[in-house]
Amino acid sequence: MKTPASIAGHPIHPMLVPIAIGGFVISFAADLIALATGNGNPWNTVAYYTMIGGILGALAAAIPGLIDLLSLPAGFTKSIAIKHMSINLLVVAIYVANAWMRHGDPQALKVPMILSLVTVLMLLVSGWLGGKLVFEAGVGVDTGAPR
Repeated sequence: MKTPASIAGHPIHPMLVPIAIGGFVISFAADLIALATGNGNPWNTVAYYTMIGGILGALAAAIPGLIDLLSLPAGFTKSIAIKHMSINLLVVAIYVANAWMRHGDPQALKVPMILSLVTVLMLLVSGWLGGKLVFEAGVGVDTGAPR
């Protein structure tokens, strides 16, 4: 099922999603390194800025994702897409709060690190739902394209 937010037949949303996921996962990895080494610098800075990049990437991916969502017919596929979107919006909201807390006190990592762990786990669920949309429902797949 082709989607309207595409460039030359390629859906835009999956092009942008790795920016968000990469930013969030690298941020969490930097937190783990800071925790394991007991050395916050430079890892707190890396975590903060990759988190900001993840937030920006997520917002960029959300626009074509919403356009594609609105084009889906009502039913099971659209309900999965709405769950996928809702989880991702919650992830972004939590990461915005996380970044705000880090900006206020970059050394206080306990709560921000817990938030990062929770949101990375939420991303796994959201990614699974996104996979269902593509691999089971064929969203973004042009079945009429020559092979």
